[in-house]
Amino acid sequence: MPGMEFGTLALIGLAALLAASLSFFSGFGLGTLLLPVFALFLPVPLAIAATALVHLANNLFKFGLMQRHANWPLVWRFGLPAAGAALLGASLMVWLDALPVLARYTLVGMQMEITPIQFVIGALIVAFALLEFWPRFQHMSFAPRWMPLGGVLSGFFGGLSGNQGALRTAFLLKAGLSKEAFIATGVVAAVLVDVSRLLVYGMGPISAHWAASNDWLAPVAVAVAVLCAFLGSFLGQRLLPKVTLNSVRVGVAGLMLLVGLGLMVGFL
Repeated sequence: MPGMEFGTLALIGLAALLAASLSFFSGFGLGTLLLPVFALFLPVPLAIAATALVHLANNLFKFGLMQRHANWPLVWRFGLPAAGAALLGASLMVWLDALPVLARYTLVGMQMEITPIQFVIGALIVAFALLEFWPRFQHMSFAPRWMPLGGVLSGFFGGLSGNQGALRTAFLLKAGLSKEAFIATGVVAAVLVDVSRLLVYGMGPISAHWAASNDWLAPVAVAVAVLCAFLGSFLGQRLLPKVTLNSVRVGVAGLMLLVGLGLMVGFL
């Protein structure tokens, strides 16, 4: 295996391991970190689909670990609206993928192009990265009466770009849940969103992208990321203290910002 491809898989595996570990306690989402990494090496639609597959597999693993702690009435109030909105977000992503190129330009002899899906997903990555730099957002929460709205917002952005964890955390924080119930309820809601969006991705042109690709990197990268995310979730449940790792969050947010800007201007 060429060194570059091995390095790619190592980076994806490390990102999955780190993000799955942190997501147990810090609210830092697996998809939020993994999508920009996949987007460095795969077309944006495939990066979103690959992230969704890893996210679902990891959440099913966490569900097996934590499901007895889930607050099911809250799951229905938050998770069902999230699943419905995820269908809309995923449909919008598929529609964006079918639109023509927005702009083309030449930079130092290289031909660059900006597609609508690159620009929108890049802008969302930038927006969620900037939220990580905003101290108030880390402590933001909403009253329980807003749970259905929180589900809609979290599900829609989850379906569109995979960025759902930050919003889900903000709306579940004031639900009066124990640590275990908070984690488990969020996991069940995330599973509902992942199933919904993968149904849309599978029926749309994303599946055609995948089928037309002869590159082995995408399926192998998904498998590596799933295994590393399982290990990260296992370690996160047992070893990480209940803290928000601010230095890690800020560092990763900076990298997300660069990747998002790169997508918006057609570098990636």
